[in-house]
Amino acid sequence: MYKISFNNQGSSFYQELKSSVEQYFSVTQYKKTGNWKLYAKTLILVPAAVGLYFTLLNIHFSLIPGIGLSCLLGFVLASIGFNVMHDACHGSYSKKAWVNNMMGLSLNLLGGNAFIWKFKHNIVHHTYTNIDGVDDDIAKSPVMRMCASQKWVRAHRFQHFYVVILYAISSFAWVSLMDFNKYFKRKVHHTELQKMDIPEHIIFWLSKILYVFFYIFIPVHFVGWSAWAIGFGCMHITMGLTLAVVFQLAHVVEDVEFVFAPGIEAQKIEEEWAIHQVRTTANFAPRNKIVSWFVGGLNYQIEHHLFPKVSHVHYPAIAPIVKHVCEKHQLRYLEFKTMSAAILSHFNTLRVLGRRPATS
Repeated sequence: MYKISFNNQGSSFYQELKSSVEQYFSVTQYKKTGNWKLYAKTLILVPAAVGLYFTLLNIHFSLIPGIGLSCLLGFVLASIGFNVMHDACHGSYSKKAWVNNMMGLSLNLLGGNAFIWKFKHNIVHHTYTNIDGVDDDIAKSPVMRMCASQKWVRAHRFQHFYVVILYAISSFAWVSLMDFNKYFKRKVHHTELQKMDIPEHIIFWLSKILYVFFYIFIPVHFVGWSAWAIGFGCMHITMGLTLAVVFQLAHVVEDVEFVFAPGIEAQKIEEEWAIHQVRTTANFAPRNKIVSWFVGGLNYQIEHHLFPKVSHVHYPAIAPIVKHVCEKHQLRYLEFKTMSAAILSHFNTLRVLGRRPATS
Protein backbone atom coordinates (compact mmCIF):
# COMPACT_ATOMS: atom_id res chain seq x y z
CA MET A 1 0.00 0.00 0.00
CA TYR A 2 1.30 3.44 -0.88
CA LYS A 3 1.28 6.27 1.63
CA ILE A 4 -1.87 8.25 2.33
CA SER A 5 -1.57 11.26 4.59
CA PHE A 6 -3.81 14.00 5.95
CA ASN A 7 -3.21 17.72 6.13
CA ASN A 8 -3.04 17.92 9.92
CA GLN A 9 -1.14 21.20 9.97
CA GLY A 10 -2.80 23.33 12.61
CA SER A 11 -5.59 20.80 13.28
CA SER A 12 -7.66 23.61 14.77
CA PHE A 13 -10.88 21.57 14.77
CA TYR A 14 -9.46 18.55 16.57
CA GLN A 15 -7.43 20.62 19.01
CA GLU A 16 -10.51 22.51 20.13
CA LEU A 17 -12.58 19.32 20.20
CA LYS A 18 -10.03 17.42 22.31
CA SER A 19 -9.74 20.35 24.68
CA SER A 20 -13.52 20.50 25.16
CA VAL A 21 -13.82 16.76 25.75
CA GLU A 22 -10.84 16.73 28.09
CA GLN A 23 -12.50 19.52 30.07
CA TYR A 24 -15.62 17.37 30.40
CA PHE A 25 -13.64 14.48 31.89
CA SER A 26 -11.68 16.88 34.09
CA VAL A 27 -14.83 18.47 35.52
CA THR A 28 -16.71 15.20 36.04
CA GLN A 29 -13.56 13.30 37.07
CA TYR A 30 -14.83 10.28 35.15
CA LYS A 31 -12.37 7.77 33.74
CA LYS A 32 -12.43 7.56 29.96
CA THR A 33 -12.65 3.78 30.16
CA GLY A 34 -15.64 1.66 31.12
CA ASN A 35 -17.59 1.98 34.34
CA TRP A 36 -20.29 0.01 36.15
CA LYS A 37 -22.66 0.43 33.19
CA LEU A 38 -20.29 -1.46 30.91
CA TYR A 39 -19.45 -4.09 33.50
CA ALA A 40 -23.16 -4.62 34.22
CA LYS A 41 -23.72 -5.26 30.51
CA THR A 42 -20.95 -7.85 30.58
CA LEU A 43 -22.52 -9.54 33.59
CA ILE A 44 -25.86 -9.68 31.78
CA LEU A 45 -24.85 -10.55 28.22
CA VAL A 46 -22.15 -13.17 28.81
CA PRO A 47 -24.19 -15.31 31.26
CA ALA A 48 -27.20 -14.91 28.95
CA ALA A 49 -25.21 -16.36 26.04
CA VAL A 50 -23.86 -19.21 28.18
CA GLY A 51 -27.34 -19.91 29.54
CA LEU A 52 -28.89 -20.01 26.06
CA TYR A 53 -26.11 -22.28 24.81
CA PHE A 54 -26.58 -24.87 27.56
CA THR A 55 -30.37 -24.60 27.40
CA LEU A 56 -30.30 -25.45 23.69
CA LEU A 57 -28.00 -28.40 24.39
CA ASN A 58 -29.92 -29.91 27.27
CA ILE A 59 -33.56 -29.29 26.44
CA HIS A 60 -35.04 -30.73 23.25
CA PHE A 61 -37.29 -28.01 21.84
CA SER A 62 -39.78 -28.27 19.02
CA LEU A 63 -38.89 -26.46 15.80
CA ILE A 64 -40.26 -22.95 16.43
CA PRO A 65 -38.99 -22.47 20.01
CA GLY A 66 -35.62 -23.95 18.99
CA ILE A 67 -35.32 -21.51 16.10
CA GLY A 68 -36.37 -18.62 18.34
CA LEU A 69 -33.78 -19.41 21.01
CA SER A 70 -31.05 -19.96 18.40
CA CYS A 71 -31.81 -16.56 16.87
CA LEU A 72 -31.77 -15.01 20.33
CA LEU A 73 -28.36 -16.57 20.97
CA GLY A 74 -27.06 -15.02 17.73
CA PHE A 75 -28.40 -11.62 18.77
CA VAL A 76 -26.85 -11.85 22.24
CA LEU A 77 -23.48 -12.90 20.74
CA ALA A 78 -23.61 -9.88 18.43
CA SER A 79 -24.35 -7.65 21.43
CA ILE A 80 -21.32 -9.09 23.24
CA GLY A 81 -19.31 -8.10 20.19
CA PHE A 82 -20.73 -4.57 20.21
CA ASN A 83 -20.39 -3.97 23.94
CA VAL A 84 -17.59 -6.10 25.39
CA MET A 85 -15.27 -7.00 22.51
CA HIS A 86 -15.42 -3.66 20.74
CA ASP A 87 -14.47 -1.57 23.77
CA ALA A 88 -11.85 -4.09 24.86
CA CYS A 89 -10.13 -4.27 21.47
CA HIS A 90 -9.99 -0.47 21.41
CA GLY A 91 -8.41 -0.47 24.87
CA SER A 92 -11.36 1.39 26.41
CA TYR A 93 -12.93 -1.39 28.47
CA SER A 94 -10.48 -0.95 31.35
CA LYS A 95 -7.39 1.04 32.29
CA LYS A 96 -5.58 -2.29 32.68
CA ALA A 97 -4.11 -3.60 29.42
CA TRP A 98 -4.37 -7.24 30.50
CA VAL A 99 -8.11 -6.82 31.13
CA ASN A 100 -8.60 -5.31 27.68
CA ASN A 101 -6.60 -8.12 26.09
CA MET A 102 -8.56 -10.78 27.96
CA MET A 103 -11.97 -9.28 27.21
CA GLY A 104 -10.91 -8.67 23.61
CA LEU A 105 -10.54 -12.43 23.24
CA SER A 106 -14.32 -12.61 23.51
CA LEU A 107 -14.13 -12.10 19.75
CA ASN A 108 -12.27 -15.41 19.46
CA LEU A 109 -15.08 -17.05 21.43
CA LEU A 110 -17.47 -15.72 18.78
CA GLY A 111 -15.34 -17.32 16.07
CA GLY A 112 -13.21 -14.36 14.94
CA ASN A 113 -9.66 -13.35 15.79
CA ALA A 114 -8.88 -10.33 17.95
CA PHE A 115 -5.39 -9.74 16.53
CA ILE A 116 -6.54 -9.57 12.91
CA TRP A 117 -9.63 -7.56 13.80
CA LYS A 118 -7.63 -4.96 15.74
CA PHE A 119 -5.41 -4.38 12.72
CA LYS A 120 -8.30 -4.35 10.24
CA HIS A 121 -10.57 -2.17 12.36
CA ASN A 122 -8.45 -0.04 14.71
CA ILE A 123 -5.63 0.74 12.29
CA VAL A 124 -6.90 0.41 8.71
CA HIS A 125 -10.59 1.33 9.07
CA HIS A 126 -10.22 4.02 11.73
CA THR A 127 -7.33 5.72 9.94
CA TYR A 128 -8.56 5.45 6.34
CA THR A 129 -12.32 5.49 6.81
CA ASN A 130 -14.27 5.24 3.52
CA ILE A 131 -11.11 5.51 1.43
CA ASP A 132 -11.77 3.22 -1.50
CA GLY A 133 -8.70 1.10 -2.14
CA VAL A 134 -7.65 0.98 1.51
CA ASP A 135 -10.63 0.60 3.86
CA ASP A 136 -11.44 -3.11 3.95
CA ASP A 137 -14.95 -2.43 5.24
CA ILE A 138 -16.05 -1.09 1.85
CA ALA A 139 -13.89 -3.46 -0.23
CA LYS A 140 -16.70 -5.78 -1.32
CA SER A 141 -16.46 -5.21 -5.09
CA PRO A 142 -17.51 -6.79 -7.43
CA VAL A 143 -20.11 -8.49 -5.22
CA MET A 144 -21.23 -5.14 -3.81
CA ARG A 145 -20.69 -1.58 -5.02
CA MET A 146 -20.40 0.54 -1.88
CA CYS A 147 -19.13 3.81 -3.35
CA ALA A 148 -19.24 5.55 -6.72
CA SER A 149 -15.54 4.99 -7.51
CA GLN A 150 -15.96 1.21 -7.55
CA LYS A 151 -16.51 -0.69 -10.79
CA TRP A 152 -20.13 -1.26 -11.73
CA VAL A 153 -21.43 -4.63 -12.93
CA ARG A 154 -24.96 -5.56 -14.00
CA ALA A 155 -25.67 -7.54 -10.81
CA HIS A 156 -25.38 -4.33 -8.78
CA ARG A 157 -28.80 -3.28 -10.06
CA PHE A 158 -30.24 -5.74 -7.55
CA GLN A 159 -27.71 -5.37 -4.76
CA HIS A 160 -30.15 -3.63 -2.42
CA PHE A 161 -32.17 -6.87 -2.55
CA TYR A 162 -29.53 -9.60 -2.48
CA VAL A 163 -27.40 -7.77 0.10
CA VAL A 164 -29.76 -9.14 2.76
CA ILE A 165 -28.57 -12.66 1.90
CA LEU A 166 -24.93 -11.52 1.99
CA TYR A 167 -25.41 -9.93 5.40
CA ALA A 168 -27.15 -13.07 6.66
CA ILE A 169 -24.13 -15.26 5.82
CA SER A 170 -21.51 -12.63 6.70
CA SER A 171 -20.65 -13.85 10.21
CA PHE A 172 -20.26 -17.45 9.00
CA ALA A 173 -18.08 -16.25 6.11
CA TRP A 174 -16.04 -14.19 8.57
CA VAL A 175 -15.42 -17.18 10.85
CA SER A 176 -14.83 -19.80 8.17
CA LEU A 177 -13.26 -17.87 5.30
CA MET A 178 -12.24 -14.24 5.71
CA ASP A 179 -10.05 -14.68 8.78
CA PHE A 180 -8.15 -17.48 7.04
CA ASN A 181 -7.84 -15.40 3.88
CA LYS A 182 -6.20 -12.55 5.81
CA TYR A 183 -4.10 -14.96 7.87
CA PHE A 184 -2.56 -16.77 4.91
CA LYS A 185 -2.28 -13.75 2.58
CA ARG A 186 -1.00 -11.63 5.48
CA LYS A 187 -2.95 -8.71 4.10
CA VAL A 188 -6.02 -6.70 4.98
CA HIS A 189 -7.18 -5.71 1.51
CA HIS A 190 -3.99 -4.07 0.16
CA THR A 191 -2.33 -3.39 3.53
CA GLU A 192 0.31 -5.75 4.89
CA LEU A 193 -0.91 -7.39 8.09
CA GLN A 194 1.15 -6.64 11.16
CA LYS A 195 3.50 -9.54 11.95
CA MET A 196 2.02 -12.10 14.32
CA ASP A 197 4.29 -13.54 17.00
CA ILE A 198 4.21 -17.21 17.99
CA PRO A 199 1.64 -16.78 20.81
CA GLU A 200 -0.73 -15.04 18.36
CA HIS A 201 -0.37 -17.89 15.87
CA ILE A 202 -1.18 -20.36 18.65
CA ILE A 203 -4.20 -18.30 19.76
CA PHE A 204 -5.44 -18.13 16.16
CA TRP A 205 -5.38 -21.89 15.58
CA LEU A 206 -6.42 -22.90 19.08
CA SER A 207 -9.47 -20.62 19.06
CA LYS A 208 -10.53 -21.87 15.63
CA ILE A 209 -10.27 -25.48 16.83
CA LEU A 210 -12.20 -24.66 20.00
CA TYR A 211 -14.87 -22.94 17.91
CA VAL A 212 -15.40 -26.13 15.91
CA PHE A 213 -15.47 -28.15 19.13
CA PHE A 214 -17.98 -25.96 21.01
CA TYR A 215 -20.17 -24.86 18.10
CA ILE A 216 -20.21 -28.07 16.04
CA PHE A 217 -18.97 -31.25 17.76
CA ILE A 218 -20.64 -30.76 21.15
CA PRO A 219 -24.02 -29.56 19.78
CA VAL A 220 -24.13 -32.39 17.22
CA HIS A 221 -23.42 -34.88 20.01
CA PHE A 222 -26.30 -33.56 22.14
CA VAL A 223 -28.99 -32.70 19.58
CA GLY A 224 -27.98 -34.43 16.32
CA TRP A 225 -26.98 -33.14 12.91
CA SER A 226 -30.34 -31.82 11.68
CA ALA A 227 -31.24 -29.87 14.83
CA TRP A 228 -27.69 -28.53 15.02
CA ALA A 229 -27.74 -27.39 11.37
CA ILE A 230 -30.99 -25.50 11.84
CA GLY A 231 -29.89 -23.89 15.12
CA PHE A 232 -26.39 -23.08 13.89
CA GLY A 233 -27.79 -21.54 10.73
CA CYS A 234 -30.35 -19.43 12.59
CA MET A 235 -27.73 -18.27 15.09
CA HIS A 236 -25.38 -17.13 12.32
CA ILE A 237 -28.10 -15.53 10.20
CA THR A 238 -29.23 -13.42 13.15
CA MET A 239 -25.70 -12.62 14.22
CA GLY A 240 -24.62 -11.74 10.67
CA LEU A 241 -27.61 -9.50 9.96
CA THR A 242 -27.23 -7.71 13.30
CA LEU A 243 -23.50 -7.11 12.97
CA ALA A 244 -23.59 -6.11 9.32
CA VAL A 245 -26.53 -3.72 9.52
CA VAL A 246 -25.26 -1.90 12.61
CA PHE A 247 -21.76 -1.40 11.22
CA GLN A 248 -22.99 -0.38 7.77
CA LEU A 249 -25.24 2.35 9.16
CA ALA A 250 -22.14 4.26 10.20
CA HIS A 251 -20.49 4.75 6.80
CA VAL A 252 -22.63 3.57 3.88
CA VAL A 253 -25.61 5.90 4.06
CA GLU A 254 -26.72 9.00 2.22
CA ASP A 255 -24.58 12.15 2.55
CA VAL A 256 -21.44 10.49 3.93
CA GLU A 257 -18.32 11.09 1.85
CA PHE A 258 -15.91 8.69 0.16
CA VAL A 259 -12.38 9.18 -1.14
CA PHE A 260 -10.84 7.24 -4.03
CA ALA A 261 -7.24 6.08 -3.62
CA PRO A 262 -6.18 4.63 -7.00
CA GLY A 263 -2.86 3.32 -5.70
CA ILE A 264 -0.66 4.97 -8.33
CA GLU A 265 1.27 7.41 -6.18
CA ALA A 266 1.32 8.91 -2.70
CA GLN A 267 -1.85 10.83 -1.90
CA LYS A 268 -2.46 13.64 0.56
CA ILE A 269 -5.99 14.36 1.70
CA GLU A 270 -6.36 18.12 2.03
CA GLU A 271 -8.11 18.17 5.39
CA GLU A 272 -7.21 17.09 8.87
CA TRP A 273 -7.85 13.52 9.90
CA ALA A 274 -10.59 14.44 12.38
CA ILE A 275 -12.58 16.37 9.77
CA HIS A 276 -12.30 13.38 7.43
CA GLN A 277 -13.77 11.20 10.18
CA VAL A 278 -16.77 13.48 10.60
CA ARG A 279 -17.40 13.73 6.86
CA THR A 280 -17.32 9.95 6.39
CA THR A 281 -19.37 8.92 9.42
CA ALA A 282 -22.98 9.11 10.62
CA ASN A 283 -24.85 8.62 13.89
CA PHE A 284 -28.27 7.03 14.24
CA ALA A 285 -31.00 6.80 16.90
CA PRO A 286 -29.00 8.80 19.46
CA ARG A 287 -31.90 9.18 21.86
CA ASN A 288 -33.06 5.58 21.71
CA LYS A 289 -31.71 4.10 24.94
CA ILE A 290 -32.66 0.53 23.99
CA VAL A 291 -30.72 0.73 20.72
CA SER A 292 -27.78 2.38 22.50
CA TRP A 293 -27.71 -0.36 25.13
CA PHE A 294 -27.67 -3.28 22.71
CA VAL A 295 -25.35 -1.82 20.05
CA GLY A 296 -22.74 -0.67 22.57
CA GLY A 297 -22.93 2.99 21.65
CA LEU A 298 -22.14 2.25 18.00
CA ASN A 299 -25.04 4.52 17.11
CA TYR A 300 -22.64 7.30 18.19
CA GLN A 301 -20.15 6.52 15.46
CA ILE A 302 -18.91 10.09 15.03
CA GLU A 303 -17.85 10.23 18.66
CA HIS A 304 -16.38 6.75 18.42
CA HIS A 305 -14.26 7.59 15.37
CA LEU A 306 -12.99 10.78 16.96
CA PHE A 307 -12.34 9.21 20.37
CA PRO A 308 -11.92 5.44 19.88
CA LYS A 309 -10.14 5.00 23.21
CA VAL A 310 -13.06 6.47 25.13
CA SER A 311 -15.59 3.86 26.26
CA HIS A 312 -18.97 3.94 24.56
CA VAL A 313 -20.71 4.53 27.90
CA HIS A 314 -19.54 8.17 27.69
CA TYR A 315 -20.69 8.89 24.14
CA PRO A 316 -24.19 10.21 24.98
CA ALA A 317 -22.57 12.79 27.27
CA ILE A 318 -19.84 13.96 24.91
CA ALA A 319 -22.03 13.92 21.77
CA PRO A 320 -23.45 17.44 22.42
CA ILE A 321 -19.87 18.71 22.84
CA VAL A 322 -18.82 17.17 19.53
CA LYS A 323 -21.91 18.50 17.77
CA HIS A 324 -21.34 22.02 19.13
CA VAL A 325 -17.71 22.13 17.97
CA CYS A 326 -18.73 20.78 14.55
CA GLU A 327 -21.33 23.53 14.19
CA LYS A 328 -18.80 26.12 15.30
CA HIS A 329 -16.42 24.98 12.54
CA GLN A 330 -19.31 24.81 10.01
CA LEU A 331 -18.81 21.06 9.70
CA ARG A 332 -21.87 18.95 8.99
CA TYR A 333 -22.77 16.54 11.82
CA LEU A 334 -24.75 13.77 10.13
CA GLU A 335 -27.34 12.17 12.36
CA PHE A 336 -30.38 10.00 11.64
CA LYS A 337 -33.02 10.44 14.32
CA THR A 338 -34.16 6.81 14.20
CA MET A 339 -32.58 3.48 13.36
CA SER A 340 -35.26 2.78 10.76
CA ALA A 341 -34.37 6.04 8.97
CA ALA A 342 -30.71 5.01 8.88
CA ILE A 343 -31.57 1.53 7.57
CA LEU A 344 -33.76 3.06 4.86
CA SER A 345 -30.90 5.41 3.93
CA HIS A 346 -28.44 2.52 3.74
CA PHE A 347 -30.59 0.49 1.37
CA ASN A 348 -31.41 3.56 -0.70
CA THR A 349 -27.67 4.25 -0.99
CA LEU A 350 -27.08 0.72 -2.27
CA ARG A 351 -29.97 1.12 -4.71
CA VAL A 352 -28.54 4.35 -6.12
CA LEU A 353 -25.03 2.89 -6.34
CA GLY A 354 -26.51 -0.08 -8.15
CA ARG A 355 -27.65 2.05 -11.07
CA ARG A 356 -25.57 1.97 -14.20
CA PRO A 357 -23.19 4.98 -14.16
CA ALA A 358 -23.47 7.37 -17.09
CA THR A 359 -19.90 6.55 -18.19
CA SER A 360 -20.40 2.74 -18.17
